[in-house]
Amino acid sequence: MQLIPKIPIPLERYLLSGAIALLFSIMYAPLILYWYDGWLKKSISIEHEYFSHGLIGLPFAAYIVWLNYQQWRQLPDRSHPLGAALLLLGGILYFSGLPEPVNLSFPAILTGLCLWFKGIPGFKLQRFPLLLIVLATPNAIPYLIAPYTLPLQEFIAGTAGFILNQLGLKVTVVQIYLYVGGQIVEVAPFCAGLKMLFTCIYVSLMLLYWTGNLDSRIKTNLLIIGAIIISVAGNIVRNTLLTYFHGTHQEAAFKWLHEGLGGDIYSACMLGLIVVLLNLIDRLIIQEEAVEEN
Repeated sequence: MQLIPKIPIPLERYLLSGAIALLFSIMYAPLILYWYDGWLKKSISIEHEYFSHGLIGLPFAAYIVWLNYQQWRQLPDRSHPLGAALLLLGGILYFSGLPEPVNLSFPAILTGLCLWFKGIPGFKLQRFPLLLIVLATPNAIPYLIAPYTLPLQEFIAGTAGFILNQLGLKVTVVQIYLYVGGQIVEVAPFCAGLKMLFTCIYVSLMLLYWTGNLDSRIKTNLLIIGAIIISVAGNIVRNTLLTYFHGTHQEAAFKWLHEGLGGDIYSACMLGLIVVLLNLIDRLIIQEEAVEEN
């Protein structure tokens, strides 16, 4: 009887890993392409636009995983029971066919694979890219918190009205509505700046990791607080400009800043301020450390 040669164990592992990677790509490539198409063309639901920071976050997460590849290979193969549980949960969510569960199955299965192959050490190694993926996965959280943004909307409307009144433009503010020049401008939940707030915090985390400052509690806290301030202040200025353009019948400028290229440029400038802020924090901390040493 002729014996069938056994496949070497390392080759078996490569085949298993390749099969899992192929299956994962077949399952999620269409979903991720759908996200990207919606984020780029702004054709996705308003709630899912809150996660458009995934445009840069998902590739950055993949890049970190690639950087960690050699460390990943050196970790011993060990399975954690939670990995199997998350894989089962992810499978249930995926095959439910419902949009939100299918979206959430993506980080669930990725986390499950990390725990299944390398256990807790593998999870710890990939925890930051997994966090970036979780925070970029569209879900219903923006929809759930929208009813609680009314105080922020009223604050933005009141502040924008105050600024315009100081500039000589007669503005009446009623809760979240600004009446100016016979026009009405509403600071809707989507205009309250939550999308940009999420993006600013997300980009701050990416910058902290990229510069090696994520382990510094002082720098992390200062940058996150600064990012929140930049986001809120920037959104107040943006809504002030929108109210001014709409109230003075400059509709082209209003559309350009509200939903055109101007809005993207304005957002990019706000993110640029976060980079500047991180550099200032670095210099401040270095100066304080130098003073303490002397």
